[in-house]
Amino acid sequence: MKIGILITNLGTPDAPTKSALKRYLKEFLSDECVIQPKNKLIWWMILNMVILNTRPVKSAQNYTKIWDSFGKGSPLLNIILLQAQGIKKILANKFDNLAFEVGMRYGNPSIDLALEKLQNKNCEKIVILPLYPQYSDTTTGSTLGVINKILDTSFSNKPKLDFINNYYTDKGYIQSLANSVIEHQKQHGKPDKLMISFHGIPQRFVSNGDVYYDHCVNTSVLLAEALNLQDNDYQLCFQSIFGREQWVKPQIKASLKSLVQDDGVVHIQIICPGFSADCLETLEEINQESRQYFMQVGGKTFSYIPALNDRKDHIEALSNIILKHLQ
Repeated sequence: MKIGILITNLGTPDAPTKSALKRYLKEFLSDECVIQPKNKLIWWMILNMVILNTRPVKSAQNYTKIWDSFGKGSPLLNIILLQAQGIKKILANKFDNLAFEVGMRYGNPSIDLALEKLQNKNCEKIVILPLYPQYSDTTTGSTLGVINKILDTSFSNKPKLDFINNYYTDKGYIQSLANSVIEHQKQHGKPDKLMISFHGIPQRFVSNGDVYYDHCVNTSVLLAEALNLQDNDYQLCFQSIFGREQWVKPQIKASLKSLVQDDGVVHIQIICPGFSADCLETLEEINQESRQYFMQVGGKTFSYIPALNDRKDHIEALSNIILKHLQ
């Protein structure tokens, strides 16, 4: 039986330009799993009349800061291709019936195209690994929804799906995170506080049953245990806040300010375990914007611990996660 391996992530614009960002943001912010609008008509008006006429310019400026920083073009796309290549190298040595594709939830290369390629290769089963260690309806759930929609409408012979909806408790993943921290601290020393930052979501989503917040908390605990940290050695926080409604807390800017002004912290390091690959949210928002803010409020030493990207131990962990669904 031919088995397809589909590796997915959120996505990336085609270029750091206003027009490319407008296309990308329209697709992203039209996803009701991401926005979960209380009033769809009002949201449609806000999106199309306000946001898509203002936000693409600023977003394009931010993407320009990180473009070509990991190879030529989009860092996220370049990294996921390297990740897929590494996973393929490991698994192809164990199986001769696998076909590999990469698909982004938004933008290119699309999940639609990836599934079409796997269909053309006569895959009877598809193992899908969204590179979101922690489950959320806004990311993993949205990915599963669009995949099922594509298969229902475009496939005459629907393949069997094996969908991996989280892997935050995987020992290989946690150890890879711990290894990255240990290696970073050998070079930069130990900080006053290790910040463990995740992408935020509105509190309303958590109150409605999204398990993402719990997964983030548990990831932080598992990482702290792997590093033998005490409670006051690290702090969980959330970043990438958007809109006016209440989002999960603690939020990163408030945390940074409080640590400096209330606790006398002057040396921090930040790791972002929810991002399997470096992207705008880590390279620009954390390593540039948060760095600048920390210094402005009185911090002295700041360093960002890179995402796991194509680290050998990370690729081995991802391969082993998939391997469990092939045996």
